[in-house]
Amino acid sequence: MALTLPIDPAANELLNRDALARLLGMVLDQQVPMEKAFSSPYVLTQRLGHDLDARELAEYDPEKLVALFAQPPALHRFPKAMAARVQEVCRVLVDRYDGDAAGLWAGVTDGTELRRRIAELPGFGAQKAQIFLALLGKRFDVRPEGWREAAGGYGDAEAYRSVADVTDAESLRRVREYKQQMKAAAKTKTAS
Repeated sequence: MALTLPIDPAANELLNRDALARLLGMVLDQQVPMEKAFSSPYVLTQRLGHDLDARELAEYDPEKLVALFAQPPALHRFPKAMAARVQEVCRVLVDRYDGDAAGLWAGVTDGTELRRRIAELPGFGAQKAQIFLALLGKRFDVRPEGWREAAGGYGDAEAYRSVADVTDAESLRRVREYKQQMKAAAKTKTAS
């Protein structure tokens, strides 16, 4: 299994081989299309001139990192905030997992523990933690006992709710439909 998004094939390849790229794609997946969020780690590697390294990003000069994020085309619509968030996440990886993003899920005993570890990352609320857990389980065979339950509805095998469910153009369409339905329901609820 692998992640297959409608983005540059080299960006997909990076996501599939590099745990940090996957994690940073998820960090950036807010208030931008998922294609933008998950292609930005590849663009960052191009700007750095080499693969991503959590230690390097954790220690990077904050102003220079913002400049890398803001360089056209910007890696996110909020380059300053997202550069800081990426740096915060990388600092946690260095402090807790020896700079290895895959250390986040290495040795976990169950899905609840993995969801907790993910939710402890800066910028990862309950929903985002469940989506990333589902992505790891569905696309990367990170499946500790109870992972589907810990991922909530995002772990459902037949779900089309998030990036974890995108495998082709049709599944992307179904995920977008679901997100539109959720936004419409939220608007209706707010208006009531």
